[in-house]
Amino acid sequence: MIESHKNGRSNRLAVVSGWMIFAAVVATIPLATAAAAEAVTASPSSPATTAQLPAEKQTVLGLYVTAKEAYQRWEAAPDTVKIIDVRTPEEVMWVGHPPMAWKIPVVAVTYEWDADKKQFPMRPLPDFVARVQTVTTLDDTLMVMCRSGGRGAMAVNLLAKAGYKNVYNVVDGMEGDSVDDPDSVFQGQRLVNGWKNSGLPWTYKIDPARLVLPPAR
Repeated sequence: MIESHKNGRSNRLAVVSGWMIFAAVVATIPLATAAAAEAVTASPSSPATTAQLPAEKQTVLGLYVTAKEAYQRWEAAPDTVKIIDVRTPEEVMWVGHPPMAWKIPVVAVTYEWDADKKQFPMRPLPDFVARVQTVTTLDDTLMVMCRSGGRGAMAVNLLAKAGYKNVYNVVDGMEGDSVDDPDSVFQGQRLVNGWKNSGLPWTYKIDPARLVLPPAR
């Protein structure tokens, strides 16, 4: 009778232990799944190679970051990492800008309507590199940002020609890429990625000390 009681107790302990092990294994599944999901969603945010980017965003240096990565690098080393916003003063004023960025336009709007392109063309500013040189050194790491990566690439190539080596194009820029979904009411609007869509700090307030503009005409 005593032996039977012992056997029954042992069986119950074995069952309880088995359930505890099973529960522990099951509990780890959501964590593993979440980690895997995070890895999947994080990987596309960092363009690994030039070939993954549209031609207009590619640079001779082949260094690229997203807006979020650019902010994280600046936050980790604000003395040696500088964010260069190369958009026009009009964009900075009306669209907003990162407060820590140097505003150094690489082109200017001509205000001469191009009927074929249906836009106001822009002209390069010949003193762009000289203006960047007033607030940076060749040893600095530069994060160059425009609206969505095109003018950023142009600016990176100009700086590379002048001897800068650590210059990254912020491939999604300030406003990000356009929605590409004909069924969406937001079709064509810049709501995909970008500084403003990534929850990063930005402002409309202008700090004249961070404006490095060409001479007024």
